[in-house]
Amino acid sequence: MNNNVNPSVLAMRDTGPSPEAQITRDIVKRGLIAAPVLIVVSWLVWGSAGAWSSGYGLALVLCNFMIAAGLVATTARISYALMMAATLFGYVLRLGLIALAVMLVRNEPWVDLMALGLTLIIMHLGLLFWEMRYVSATLAFPGLRPTSPAGMSSTLTETPSESFLSTEKAHA
Repeated sequence: MNNNVNPSVLAMRDTGPSPEAQITRDIVKRGLIAAPVLIVVSWLVWGSAGAWSSGYGLALVLCNFMIAAGLVATTARISYALMMAATLFGYVLRLGLIALAVMLVRNEPWVDLMALGLTLIIMHLGLLFWEMRYVSATLAFPGLRPTSPAGMSSTLTETPSESFLSTEKAHA
């Protein structure tokens, strides 16, 4: 009799820590760091309507990231199948919410659609690319890459090519 039972993906769930929340907090922190520069540049290019539009767009982007992380973190604890469905349909729902948020304010006097549209696109992509530098893509450290304490080896944060080069130098 075979005692090895492989559970279905429909029955599996995540009980560990949630790296999504940690990553999203870091994205929001970086978005708030970039906000003053974004708003000043938008004000210089499009005037006060551009500044207000960029602030509104940035708020939409940060809320979008927080909702996405919340959906993944919450549904992963229930089941992986639900997490996959929430990720797929949550994307469509969040895209619709952003479109609705833009449609509701498009005719307001404080809105510059060019500033708002560029903010939505550039900040989504910019924050994701900025965050890629700090995310660990290993199962040993899911979430943000750990920082090495002062005086210790930097093997946790260096890339494989940097590690290879430092090993080669040590053996030379």
